[in-house]
Amino acid sequence: MGEKGKKSKTMSKSPSAAREHKEQLERLQKKDPEFYQYLQQYGKDLLTFDDADEDFDDDAEVDMEDAENQLDDETYQHDIPEEEEKPSKNVLTTEMVNSWCKSIREDEKLSAVHSIMKAFRTACHYGDDTGTDSSAKFAVMSSSVFNKIMLFTLSEMDRILRKLLKLPASGGKKETIIELMNTKQWKNYNHLVKSYLGNALHVLNQMTDTKMISFTLRRLQYSSVFLAAFPSLLRKYIKVALHFWGTGGDALPVVSFLFLRDLCVRLGSDCLDECFRGIYKAYVLNCHFVNASKLQHIQFLANCVIELIRVDLPTAYQHAFVFIRQLAMLLRDALNMKTKEAYRKVYEWKFINCLELWTGAICTYSSEADFRPLAYPLTQIISGVARLVPTARYFPLRLRCVKMLNRISAATGTFIPVSMLLLDMLEMKELNRPPTGGVGKAVDLRTTLKASKLILKTRAFQEACVISVVEELAEHLAQWSYSVAFFELSFIPAVRLRSFCKCTKVERFRKEMRHLIRKIEANDDFTNERRASVTFLPNDNAATSFLEDEKKMRTSPLSQYVTTLRQRAQQRNDSMLESSVLVGEKSAVFGKKLDQIPDSDEEDDIKNDDGATVFSSSWLPGGDSRANLPKEEEKKKKKKKKKKGMEQDEGVGDDEDVVEDLVLSSDEDEDEDEEDTAEEDGNEEQLGGSRQQNKKEKPKNLSNK
Repeated sequence: MGEKGKKSKTMSKSPSAAREHKEQLERLQKKDPEFYQYLQQYGKDLLTFDDADEDFDDDAEVDMEDAENQLDDETYQHDIPEEEEKPSKNVLTTEMVNSWCKSIREDEKLSAVHSIMKAFRTACHYGDDTGTDSSAKFAVMSSSVFNKIMLFTLSEMDRILRKLLKLPASGGKKETIIELMNTKQWKNYNHLVKSYLGNALHVLNQMTDTKMISFTLRRLQYSSVFLAAFPSLLRKYIKVALHFWGTGGDALPVVSFLFLRDLCVRLGSDCLDECFRGIYKAYVLNCHFVNASKLQHIQFLANCVIELIRVDLPTAYQHAFVFIRQLAMLLRDALNMKTKEAYRKVYEWKFINCLELWTGAICTYSSEADFRPLAYPLTQIISGVARLVPTARYFPLRLRCVKMLNRISAATGTFIPVSMLLLDMLEMKELNRPPTGGVGKAVDLRTTLKASKLILKTRAFQEACVISVVEELAEHLAQWSYSVAFFELSFIPAVRLRSFCKCTKVERFRKEMRHLIRKIEANDDFTNERRASVTFLPNDNAATSFLEDEKKMRTSPLSQYVTTLRQRAQQRNDSMLESSVLVGEKSAVFGKKLDQIPDSDEEDDIKNDDGATVFSSSWLPGGDSRANLPKEEEKKKKKKKKKKGMEQDEGVGDDEDVVEDLVLSSDEDEDEDEEDTAEEDGNEEQLGGSRQQNKKEKPKNLSNK
């Protein structure tokens, strides 16, 4: 046997075991003398390792190399001179990996675990330009060996670590890990946990294939509870997961979000604040621009944020209050300063999408005492935004604000006076006179904030605005069509609608308004008939139960009319939607159907099969990994570069979606102001093209930022 290596602790073994180990080494010396000589020179610890027969259930302390206890690369820099390395001999073969895997599965040998972890580290750092590295006992491997190591380690390491640390087979909370950190098992095996998580994080930043990243994140989710012991690794995992959530394709955003949500559930306060801030900033960064194909993706991102809020409503309320207050401060500056730049910070997609997000959150948790107080300040902000610039060019933005107010009113059961916002639009000359700009193209108000002067004069824009006014006014009145005070509430809207019918010179608009007026009058008769027989006073609590049964059955004339209008609006939107962005499986309804996602334990076998398929490619980390992108992704990128007339939303994700560098509107830099100026002038299409031309290469390693 060779000389004893430097070890802090050793473990005794029986003479028979030592004799058997010595015989194995002698057979190796005869069979492969060259490899045995190499071990004598550079791997003495392998020849003197004396716990080869220890199984996972042994409580005895294990021999550990000093270099293996320290995972930082600096500890390996000075062991072997560069001129003495013989990389041609450091070949990791399939037979070696198979023997380790067999020893772990059948014999549960800890020495094989150490070997596979060294191979896993080499695989994750393969191709890195790190100079001399004595820990890299294997410097050359094929793609098949890499795939085998990755698949086995990601599939089995969580089970191995839990058995070594005597933890339950799955699950766990932060408190479990904190208690474990004071035990003997943790002192012996914590370096394996850190090595597994740290190396997996490194290779995540090198991967470009979405399926490989998705599989890796799924497997790491089983071990996410261990991150409670490593705060620095936890922060890096959160940043990487947020990056994939905002920019990934296929199922990767869903997988990344489930990883983040699992972290919040298991670790609680250790990561809640960072996840809430990070996911909101990532959402803001990914909703700078809106087009027909990005609507579904933005809705998916908003549903994810709303679902994450559910984990801890009191903590989420604190963050929501701060973010809504930031929006209020921007609106206040615009009202006080009254400059183009101040207006621009409010009248942009980033600001409006934030209002949409918090509207959805308040509507979802309107019955929760922790979140309901935010409804009033948000309503005030939305009303102020709608009235900020009362011109016809901002009709689309005003209609979006009215939609949000109607949603809040319906969810909270509070009256919000939105009818004046809509009726004021009808009195502007742009909707009262015949169009002078021709028919024009169909206008999608969902993807427009400000209409150009040419579009403003077209027949299509006038029709879109008037029809939207009718729909939103009917929605507002239908919410209160069962109120005992409906006659008083609808009196002024009915008078102004009749005035519009007399003033407008467009017959089709007159027809729409007359139809709505008839429904309002029918609803007046519907409520007045029952009101004549009541005996309670207006301030009596019995007024709240007026027509309660009819409200549940939705039998009022306005409720039935609104159902027809919604169907018509859905058909109109479907006809204008030329393409869609599908992110994950049924991503647009993710927030509503999260409970239908299969349990991770039930899908374990399926995921392993998927992993075998994913890691059958020839991808290796290091080098120009972008050259190995799948052909489908290359084609998609080429198509995106050729597209004109659309904002380059993917460009934003590629080069700017670094979560830690995000600032909100109040802190944005000069570059963002220039982009906003372009948007103010109606040059969003040119802006999208210029952003694509100025793209920079995406950083490969987010964890180093």
